[in-house]
This record gives sequence, C-alpha cells and structure tokens, in this order.
Amino acid sequence: MEKYYISTAIAYTSAKPHIGNTYEIVLADAIARFKRLQGYDVYFQTGTDEHGEKIELKAKEANVTPKEYVDNIASQIKNIWDLMNTSYDRFVRTTDKQHEKVVQHIFKYMYDKGDIYKGEYKGLYCTPCESFWTESQLIDGKCPDCGREVQLKEEEAYFFKLSKYQKQLEEYIEEHPEFIQPVARKNEMINNFIKPGLQDLCVSRTSFTWGIPVDFDDKHVIYVWLDALTNYITNIGFDFDNSTEEFKYKWPCDLHLIGKDIIRFHTIYWPCFLMSLDLPLPKQVFGHPWLLMNSDKMSKSKGNIIYADDLVEKFGVDAVRFYLLKEIPFASDGNISYELIIEKINGELANVLGNLVQRTISMGHKYFDGKIKNTEKYEDIDKEFIKNLNNLKEVEFEKMNKLQVSDAINEIFNVLRASNKYIDDTTPWILAKDQSMKDRLEMVLYNLLEAIRVCAVFLEPFMPNTSCNIFKQINCDKKDFSYLENNDYSLGTAEILFQRIDKSKFFEEE
Repeated sequence: MEKYYISTAIAYTSAKPHIGNTYEIVLADAIARFKRLQGYDVYFQTGTDEHGEKIELKAKEANVTPKEYVDNIASQIKNIWDLMNTSYDRFVRTTDKQHEKVVQHIFKYMYDKGDIYKGEYKGLYCTPCESFWTESQLIDGKCPDCGREVQLKEEEAYFFKLSKYQKQLEEYIEEHPEFIQPVARKNEMINNFIKPGLQDLCVSRTSFTWGIPVDFDDKHVIYVWLDALTNYITNIGFDFDNSTEEFKYKWPCDLHLIGKDIIRFHTIYWPCFLMSLDLPLPKQVFGHPWLLMNSDKMSKSKGNIIYADDLVEKFGVDAVRFYLLKEIPFASDGNISYELIIEKINGELANVLGNLVQRTISMGHKYFDGKIKNTEKYEDIDKEFIKNLNNLKEVEFEKMNKLQVSDAINEIFNVLRASNKYIDDTTPWILAKDQSMKDRLEMVLYNLLEAIRVCAVFLEPFMPNTSCNIFKQINCDKKDFSYLENNDYSLGTAEILFQRIDKSKFFEEE
C-alpha cells in the first residue's frame, strides 16, 4: 500500500476560525478521504500555530496568560474541525514540548552550519501577519497581504541565509513543474519574489517573549515561521540522529494544502529550510483560493464573517461541506451567502440527489416489495447509461489527482442528472401497468440502484454522512467503482436526504 501524507497549514490561534478558514480543512479532508478510497495509506495532519507577538498582545488584552489564551482558541479550532466531520489523523500544536525541543535543535543545527547568523533588523513589520516587508513591497504604504498599517521595528535578530539557497530553489522549481500549484501561484513566486533576489530572513525576535527560546541565547525567541513550518516534520518524529521510523516512512509530504496568502512561506522559506537540513522537499504545495463573503474578503473589521457552526446549525454538515467543495473552483475565489447555499441545497441536493434516491427506492417498494435483482432485460438505452456510469471512475480519479475537487463533484452530479433523465425516458410508471414488462421494469430499477450506489461511493469523500445514509436506504455498501451485474437488492426505507428550504420563510426568521 502506497503512503500519502497530506497536511493543512496549522491554524493561527488568534481568534475563532471563520468559514473561509474552515474551507481548507474540509478541502483537505475530501482529498484525504478520496485517497483512502483509492487504497492509499493516508496520513492527514492539521493543528494550530500558537506563538508570536500577536498572541502575546491578544492574551494581554484578554487579561490571561498566552498559554491560557491559545488553549482556549486551539480547543475552539479542534471543535470546529470535528464538527465538520474531518478525518485528520493527528491534531498538532506548536506549544507541544516535543515540537519545541526539536525546533530548538533545528535552530542550533542551522546556526552551527553557518546558515543562521546574528545581526540587526530594521524593517517595516505587520503584526497581524507576523511579516517584515521592504518599502517597495508595500501597497499604498500598507501590508500587501492584509492591507493594515505597518510599524518600523529595529532590534537585534538572528537571520537565516535564504540567499544561499536561491539557485538551488530555482533549479528545483524548474525541474519539478508540479511542485507549486496552481501555475499562476508558481509564476507569482518566481517573478515577484525569487527572481528579484531572496533577502536573508529574520528568524528570531527580542521584542516579545511568547515563543520558543533560542536555547543558546535566551534573549531571543524563534520567529514564528521557522517554528510553525517545521511542524510538518517535528510531529512525525524528525530529530537529528534519532528520527523515528514513522518519519522515514512518511516524509516527504505528498501535499501541503494552504491558503494562497501564505504560499510564499511554503514555497520559498520552507524549501530553503529543508535544504539546510538536507531533507527532501514536499512533493507538492497547493495554494487554494479564498472564500469570499458577498464577493469581499472576510474580516472582523468589515463585520462580514460567517462561522461554520452557525452554518451547520442552519443547513447541516454535509450541505455546508458540499457548498464549500463545489462552489470554490480550482484556481479562483469562491463566494458564499445564505441565498447561494439555499439555491444549491434546493437545486442540487434536494432536486437532483434526494429526489433520485427517494423516487427509486419508493418505486422498488411499490412494485417489487423492495426486492430488486438484475433480470438481464437490457435495451440500448441501458448500454449508454451503464457506459457513462462506468466512465465515472476514470474521470473522478483524474480530477482528484489534479485536485480539481469542484469538477469531480460536478461529474458525479452529471451522472445523477442522467439517472433522473433515465427515469423520465424509461417511464417505470407506464411499464408497471403491463404485466409482460415486469422484468423490464425491474431491470430499470436495478440500473438506477447501481447508479445510486456508485455515486454514493464517489460522494463519500465530500459528503460522508449522506453517502452513509444512501447506503443504508439501498441496504448495500459495496464500494466497487463500477456497475455490478449480480448485486441483488433488498431495500431499506426511503428517507428525505435534504429538505427543500423556503427562501422567503428562511429570511423572515433570520
């Protein structure tokens, strides 16, 4: 069995995550579940990033210690990840003692190697982003990532020789075209950051204390990005001289799934750190797009934040998962609003999927007391229908291997729509009136049940509860990816998968 290691970025513990932050864990979960479906030995890691000046300030405002503050937020993050039914294998925290110890070893190793040196830092700093910027990188004098004000900071600091690894990084990106996805993000990194020349990176701070101490110079704490990025190796057993078998098996990571706003850290800083440590680079970094609220980036200052738990309360976990995964394309930002969610629930989940399952099971009970088998009364219309169904496996594997999750879901719904059309074309209610057509009617229902079963198999990574519910209703959970010719059905009870929502009533009650 081939291993597959997927990670999300670790969530920053400054505040409760909104639905835009939650999108990443749901996307990673869908990919992880799909890989398991394909037979991979999947390891899925997520967690929280808990150090830095911003946390220290937030804790002070809340009149608690930084550790109390991050314990509270980390717990909220984990609860939301669990609420969204995500199947991570390990939830890591950068305040874990083992992580802190190994980060200190990494810092010392780089220092002894000559890749880290002490100097003076004077630069423009954005506290919310934990990022230093040059004057030329600012947009209208503000942070290019978040648009907030920057402050001039001057302090003693240790620096990592990023410039030393520039040529090696350029060659690696050129030789591994799949390393940075989508291509637009790769071009942005090369043209905006690498080609103009990499500047050595500040990797310690003295102006605050909430961080991992540099163990040979305790006036300094290790800067958040060196601390945070190394979580991908520290938590699977990396350490000098005595790395575990787990680390040797799992590294390199197959996919770092991150937001497009932190792609610079994962495709420039992180590879250079790994080169310094003489470790293999991750196979791929995918900078996913953002989820916008009414076409605007979510932020507390704009008051346009939606939280996952509120959405789940209104619409249910699988409806929210479906919306996030289907409505955010591979490379461009998606949009969210209550109105758009309701349209998708009514139009696709209730009308296309729910309607098909309920109609088919109801007819199975009405005409055959729930017992359906293959009567082999095939007609030409069936051959085309079955051929399309059997094509789904190849299409799904191809789309998901390219991380085109939205397209993969669309392909499943194309088969579901074709199944609804197949009902209209074969007219089971007319066949039922003619006793001589009983075997043909049973054949039609058998084909529909096989289509529902195969679609339920492929829906499992995206909507696990719904998939499970469908298997229960058809009383069959065979995970074959293609049409089975000898799958006798003894149907369960038909239940409504998704209730239609009355839009005007919904907004009246809001």
